[in-house]
Amino acid sequence: MYGVVPAAGKGTRLRPLTDDTPKGTVEIAGRPLLYYVFDRLLSVGVDHLVVVVGYELGEIISHYGDSYRETPITYVHQREQLGLGHAIAQCEPVVSGTFVVCNGDNVFEKPQRAAIKRAREDDVEAVVVTETVSRRQATETGVVETDAEGRVHRVVEKPDEPPSRLSTTGWYVLPEAVFEALDLLRPSSRGEYELADAVSMLAAAGRTVESVGLAGRRVNVNTPSDIDRAEQLVD
Repeated sequence: MYGVVPAAGKGTRLRPLTDDTPKGTVEIAGRPLLYYVFDRLLSVGVDHLVVVVGYELGEIISHYGDSYRETPITYVHQREQLGLGHAIAQCEPVVSGTFVVCNGDNVFEKPQRAAIKRAREDDVEAVVVTETVSRRQATETGVVETDAEGRVHRVVEKPDEPPSRLSTTGWYVLPEAVFEALDLLRPSSRGEYELADAVSMLAAAGRTVESVGLAGRRVNVNTPSDIDRAEQLVD
């Protein structure tokens, strides 16, 4: 199973730490950030890592090399940072079958095994790992809206009026068919190609998309204070 790690961004909110180095090599408790992402993916059965690179890509490639703990790494170049959907779309030539996405700036306290287990059930084609947040926080992230049966109806990125308090966490299990949806995307009002829109397309097309609650805690590392929080999580 492939594990896709978007890690192409500039990490501007972590400056000056990222002035001349990519966010993925910033250290958390003495280990580079991406090590924590890789470990979580390997712990749920990923046997091939695909890392999407862009900003200071040479440093990431030289730092991590062609494998991690004997698991091969393939690098995909996102030449322009045009959103998470755009990043995942670049992986189509090298990814096959159901795959996992874990954003490269997230530190998860625990492996998300329940999401993998649910995705392997016959009646489920995609899984979004979610957590409940405040209304204010919901305006700053992807928000999941479920139907009467509790299945994902749509995902909305950074809505002014959140349809729920159920937030995405940067962990997805997606079918290969998501690439067809990604091909149909148009830029959002933010000028980005949103993975949320592609997941919504899958649901609208009748594919079963499930929401699975986050196991443990997580920290999205965007600012220096987030580094402190992440270090407490892995301590």
